Amino acid sequence: MATIEECRRALGKLSDNMRGAGGDVHAAAALDRSVSCHITDLDVTFAGRLTGGRIEVDETLTGPPPGRAEIRLAMAGDDLVSLVNGELNFATAWGSGRVRLEASLLDLFRLRKLL
Repeated sequence: MATIEECRRALGKLSDNMRGAGGDVHAAAALDRSVSCHITDLDVTFAGRLTGGRIEVDETLTGPPPGRAEIRLAMAGDDLVSLVNGELNFATAWGSGRVRLEASLLDLFRLRKLL
């Protein structure tokens, strides 16, 4: 099972990857939205913003997210680490229910380029 620190590093790596991307991926990452990522097996939520092409984590909270971020992710810590390392395909994980992504329809359309 991934630790809180491993999950935080994975989000940092995802953020670095998004910031360095070009083309459609860079445009999709350029949104300015509140974000939460609930790590279900650790019952921890990373909350922050997607802004300037990066995910800025402002808080690490115990339990599920207290409010509704504009972009909400939920998954096990190992799945987050595997996704970021390219070992797990997002579409497969999402389709099987291992990863949950909630956002507005317009944001989902934009975010599909990141996934």
